Amino acid sequence: MPQPHSPTVRGRRLASDLGDLREAADLTTEQVAAALGQGWNRHKVGRVENAKVKPSGEDVERLLDLYGVSGPQRAWLLALHEDSWQRGWWEDYRDLFPKNSYVALEDDASEIDEWCPQLVPGLLQTDAYAREVIEVWTRRSGAGELERRLRARLQRRAVLTRTRPAAPNLTAIIDEAVLRRPIGGPDVMREQLEALLTAAQRRNVTIRVLPLSAGSHPGLDGPFIVLGFPEAIAPDVAYVETKAGGRHVEDHTSVNRFKLDFADLESAALDPAGSIEFIAALTRE
Repeated sequence: MPQPHSPTVRGRRLASDLGDLREAADLTTEQVAAALGQGWNRHKVGRVENAKVKPSGEDVERLLDLYGVSGPQRAWLLALHEDSWQRGWWEDYRDLFPKNSYVALEDDASEIDEWCPQLVPGLLQTDAYAREVIEVWTRRSGAGELERRLRARLQRRAVLTRTRPAAPNLTAIIDEAVLRRPIGGPDVMREQLEALLTAAQRRNVTIRVLPLSAGSHPGLDGPFIVLGFPEAIAPDVAYVETKAGGRHVEDHTSVNRFKLDFADLESAALDPAGSIEFIAALTRE
């Protein structure tokens, strides 16, 4: 039967670590299945290690016993197992989001650093602003897809206000041109600017404005996002969205390059207080 839930970052880390432990114990999947007995075969071992199925707590305990894992490492892996699989909100929108899509990673992240040279970040968009943007994207798809994407956007935004797990910290650097581009007209844009001012009052949201006077900068080649995860359960991931689709960047050298670019953009941007003053002035205009 297909698994109705999806592994979280914790689930994928647990699966990877179980595979590493088996190899360190110099055991094949066939040997593991034979040692664990009824209900196990090499295919099940492989599916567990590839995060294709959710192992039970007893499954994990027995695997750790077989691999001789004890002490703090055992406690760490059992803690990873808690909430390692879940039914994410995006499961209801599988037609919109491909398997292992960005939104699943975003939902697991503890830190979101986003460079926004074209649009207000999706997590901070008002309903009216989002409708204008999504309507352009779906103009050849019909009203049905438009409404579904709007509902998905509304659910996605909830990540910033959740309490369990703790909401991620969002740092958004927004190009001045984004704030001056009248998406939807003056009323829609005024509401959006006011929403940014409100969002910036949250402890987990930092908004920085990159003024046009900054001139050339490392973000000229387009938007990007860097995701960090809690308790070092996964390495940082960079994400780049293009018209041809999104691309995840995971190798350390490439991700570090994005992080350095983001740091340079922070250095060139107005500080948080100055950014709020700038947005407030635009709102009055």
